[in-house]
Amino acid sequence: MFKNWKLRQKFTVFLLLILILGLGLIGTALNFVLTKDTENQIASKALILMETMNSVRDYTDTQVKPELIDQIDSVFLPETIPAYSAREVFEGLRQKDADYRNFFYKEATLNPSNLRDKANAFETTLVEKFIAQEQIKEKRGFYNAPGGKLFYIARPIKITKESCLECHSTPDVAPKSMIERYGSVNGMGWRLNEIVGAQMISVPAEKVVTQANQSFVIIMAVVSVIFAFIIWLVNYLLNQNVISPLKKIARVAEEVSTGYMDAEFEPTANDEIGNLAEAFKRMKLSLAMAMNRISQVKKMNRD
Repeated sequence: MFKNWKLRQKFTVFLLLILILGLGLIGTALNFVLTKDTENQIASKALILMETMNSVRDYTDTQVKPELIDQIDSVFLPETIPAYSAREVFEGLRQKDADYRNFFYKEATLNPSNLRDKANAFETTLVEKFIAQEQIKEKRGFYNAPGGKLFYIARPIKITKESCLECHSTPDVAPKSMIERYGSVNGMGWRLNEIVGAQMISVPAEKVVTQANQSFVIIMAVVSVIFAFIIWLVNYLLNQNVISPLKKIARVAEEVSTGYMDAEFEPTANDEIGNLAEAFKRMKLSLAMAMNRISQVKKMNRD
């Protein structure tokens, strides 16, 4: 069947196969690159948020807490807790700025005072990895949460300041108001330079996929249009420079074969097609000379 196809059909099918194969390869590579790029963009934004929260924590620990330390024994003030301040500031940011509405912040802790910071099964495994391999300073990836798949970036929470132990070492040292609120078990027994949790920022995986897919669709649409234009252009040039000249040569050859010797092979260019036309022109001349000689021989024989 392929042998019976016209030259243009063969080239079109060949180019379409290249288009399909090319789009498949480009699509696979592009999807991987865009997904990684989107992850990096979101991770970069998450890291900026994390550093901002760390600044809030430091401000609370160095500026707010010293001013209110005398009141903590009688009245517990959660505003003096760095983790609480960071969480509240982050929630306020989420509510006011649509760009961060899908981001979630948590200081997932193995033994927190406030149980809302309690690490779940996945977070516990993550914290344990940070404890087992202290050289790991950051982890990122995807995990399945009850609400759906999430993309996360996490860093270990390490006790580096003595001030943290004022509330988390032993119940007899901790403020009485905090013990009354959270009890004498939760959030106790922390030690200096110990990793107690993971500071995490997560975002629904759907956001990563959707953002990557939007870029993917736009780029693939542009690439498809370019490929389609190339196919049209190749077909146009093929028709103008090969098919049409060959059709003219074939038509003149057909006329010459029926005895119409006035038909002329006209070279259209100095390329292979033009050389073919010149060859047919010489062949026609040779044929005319041969036919003329035959006519002369026949005439001499009659005389």
